Amino acid sequence: MNRLEILSNYIRKSKKILIFTGAGISTGSGIPDYRGPQGFWQTHRPVYYQDFMSSERARIEYWSQKLEVWENFKNAKPNSVHHAIVKLEKAGKLNMVVTQNTDGLHRLAGTSAAKLVELHGNTRYVECQMCHFKDEIDKYFIEFSRTSTPPRCPKCGGILKPATISFGQSLKSEDLERAFEAAKGSDLVIALGSTLSVTPASLIPLEAARSGIPYIIINKGRTEHDSLPFVTLKIDDDVNKIFPEAVDNAL
Repeated sequence: MNRLEILSNYIRKSKKILIFTGAGISTGSGIPDYRGPQGFWQTHRPVYYQDFMSSERARIEYWSQKLEVWENFKNAKPNSVHHAIVKLEKAGKLNMVVTQNTDGLHRLAGTSAAKLVELHGNTRYVECQMCHFKDEIDKYFIEFSRTSTPPRCPKCGGILKPATISFGQSLKSEDLERAFEAAKGSDLVIALGSTLSVTPASLIPLEAARSGIPYIIINKGRTEHDSLPFVTLKIDDDVNKIFPEAVDNAL
C-alpha cells in the first residue's frame, strides 16, 4: 500500500478530523511563505505589538508593511487544498480546522465559522484595539495609501490594526481554548503545509497525538515533529498534489 492509499484509508475511517494548516497550503494560491529563506521577514524588520501601540512611527511602519503585501492577499483565491477541506466538512468528517494562516482563504473556500480557528487572525479585517470594532480592511488601506496616516476607529477613535496577531502579541485565549478542545475530541490529526515550528500553535496537533490519535504530516521539507515517536505518517511532498487526491479517494 502506497502513502496515498494509507492517507486515504485514514481519512475514510475517520469521523472527527482535525486539520492543522500552515503557509505551505497557501503558496498554491500565490501567497509566499513569509518565514521562508526568500520570505518577507528576511528583508523587513518586524514591528512588535507594544511598539505599535505606543508609537505613531511604528504604526506607520506597520501599516506600510501590510500595504506592501496586501495585493497578494487581496487577489488570492482558495486552491484545491482549501476546497478539499470543505469537502470533508460537507461529508461530516471534519471536527475543526486550526490554521496559522492569516489569508482568510479557508473562509473564502466555504469552511464554516463553527469549524474554523484562525489562530493568528485574518488580514482581510481591521480591528480596533480599544473597542474591538471590526470591519473589512480594504478601504482603510486605501485611506492609508492616500494620507500615510494610520487610520483611526470610526466608532471610538481608537487605534486600528489589521486583525492579525503581531509579534509580541498574545494569541486570543478563546481561540486557543477552542483549538485544544478540538484536538482532544478528534480521531485523526492531519498537519498540512506547516514546519510546526511556531508555538503555541504547533502544540495543538501534539495534544491529540500524545493521546494516541493518529497523526499525519504532509509538508515539502522537514518539520519539527518529524522525528517524534507518535507521528503515524510523514509525507514529504507538495500538499497541493497529495491531499486533494487523498480526500477524493476517501469520499
